[in-house]
Amino acid sequence: MPALLSSAISRRAAVLLHDLLMAALAWLFAIWVRYDFTLGPDHLRLLQFVPWVVAAQGVMLWWTGAYRGVWRFASVADLWSIMRGALLGVLAIALGLFLFNRLEGIPRSMLLLYPVFLVMQLGASRQMYRLWKDHRFNLFDRAERKRVLLLGAGRAGEGLARDMLHGAEYLPTGFLDDNPELKGAKIHGIPLLGALNDLPDVVRRRGVDVIVIAMPSATNAEMQRAVSLCEQTAVPFRTLPRLRDLVSGVSSLQALKEVALEDLLNRETVSLNWQAISNGLTGKTVLITGGGGSIGAELCRQVARMGVSALLIYERSEFNLYSIEMELREKFPNLNLQACLGDVCDASAVRHLLQQHRPEIVFHAAAYKHVPMLENQVREAVRNNVLGTRTLVEEAEHHGCATFVLISTDKAVNPTNVMGASKRIAEIFGQALGRRSSMRLITVRFGNVLGSAGSVVPLFQKQIAAGGPVTVTHPDITRFFMTIPEACQLIMQASVIGKGGEIYVLDMGKPVSIAYLAEQMIRLSDKIPGRDIKIVYTGLRPGEKLYEELFHEQEKLTPTSHPKILLAQCRDYDWQALNEHLAELESACDGYDEPRLRTLIKRMVPELAEAPDEGASNVVTFART
Repeated sequence: MPALLSSAISRRAAVLLHDLLMAALAWLFAIWVRYDFTLGPDHLRLLQFVPWVVAAQGVMLWWTGAYRGVWRFASVADLWSIMRGALLGVLAIALGLFLFNRLEGIPRSMLLLYPVFLVMQLGASRQMYRLWKDHRFNLFDRAERKRVLLLGAGRAGEGLARDMLHGAEYLPTGFLDDNPELKGAKIHGIPLLGALNDLPDVVRRRGVDVIVIAMPSATNAEMQRAVSLCEQTAVPFRTLPRLRDLVSGVSSLQALKEVALEDLLNRETVSLNWQAISNGLTGKTVLITGGGGSIGAELCRQVARMGVSALLIYERSEFNLYSIEMELREKFPNLNLQACLGDVCDASAVRHLLQQHRPEIVFHAAAYKHVPMLENQVREAVRNNVLGTRTLVEEAEHHGCATFVLISTDKAVNPTNVMGASKRIAEIFGQALGRRSSMRLITVRFGNVLGSAGSVVPLFQKQIAAGGPVTVTHPDITRFFMTIPEACQLIMQASVIGKGGEIYVLDMGKPVSIAYLAEQMIRLSDKIPGRDIKIVYTGLRPGEKLYEELFHEQEKLTPTSHPKILLAQCRDYDWQALNEHLAELESACDGYDEPRLRTLIKRMVPELAEAPDEGASNVVTFART
């Protein structure tokens, strides 16, 4: 530490001595120019004022912050500090000379020439030092630097190229951009070599080592195209984070990252009304069931940021509850957090929880969701997803909860499996009660989320890490995908839109081919599909269908105040008949009568069907009506 401090002081002293010398020279040059580039004995008498000039100027440069700038990164801000210092310096010099001899024998033009010469000298020395630093790697270490081709010549690409020129690791060799106005242009001396379609040819001609996609505002379709072109070159490629992920600044070498799977989803950026969400949650007591799961845990993170009065987490998994509690207590030490271990099927525990804490908003994310597993465990699917939901909803209403948000799934639409049918019954109950209750009961339905526990993405990651093969059930199978944070944010947005009894459908964009997903994950692991990692098609599993749907053909969708949230106009269900059926389900669960449970489920969800044949298509296009 003393050595570092000594080095810093030495550098600062060197800069100070340099600037004082420049002040003396500027005064000398002002004399020389004023007297037509001659210096006679009479003129040299003006040099007697150099000590005062140097002293006054040094103080003013220090006061204006000219010495706080780092020469290595000299900029317009540093030039402005120098100009202010020079202006204040000449005023101080003139004032001192006026008090000394009323400026007798001192040409006024010298006082105009002096700050001009000083600014030129101080600015030029700093700029020359920066240029030398910027280009010394180009002159001496060029062969050792990685040659980089930048896709995108906008602000992000320009800033990234500037960062690279300052460093010793990368050498930007050119830009590619589809903007025809940039044809033949140069940015920081780096040429624009063509459009994105010229990528394979430019890589071969230029000997490129790394490709950087510098297009943070690109749509997912544009990103897919860029990645596809990069893959044709067999050269490593990186990208900048999306604009929604950048907290500050345009670009940075430290921000470079591997192309992530979410970059390739055919989805656009979601814009939220954070003011409405904040108004709906701030100061409220919020309960999140299943708070240790993928969706529940992210909901906890998002809600904790909203300034809630208290956050209650209800979770049956001891480890999951411990994990999310430890995370939230570290990130939000002032949050009133209650972590409660329990099961939504335990009516006494649910009643005690709601009676003790009186939550105003409930997000119900606790559910079984594994389709093949639940096909042979009908009782558990009904007990947890249907009866557990009914218990929680009824107790929430009884204890004065204002808003209840039920999180559902696209598998509840035209279900071909027990899990989807159980979630559809939960939707029916929520919608029916929501239309009769003072409590706002809102259902939010969406598809798969990337990286959720038990989903296909973690499975593929595990299989790729093991060297393959990656198993896909069918080459034509597709699913809707969104990221976990995006899903949770839209859930919160829907919670402040709904009035009660609605089923909201999140616009998931276009479905993604699971085979494409597998191929991209293999490529993102620097492997080649089919050669390094094989893809094996295993056939559809029990209850699985080729295409998921987000709404029933009889559910008319209408827009809401948010473009990514649509309202499904669902079919009505007789309240008395519904309660009779739920009582029968409960009785069958108590008697562990699974054949009867299947019959009752089919009666309540008549659209429940067997999984379609592999060649069939039951896709419903996601479109507004």
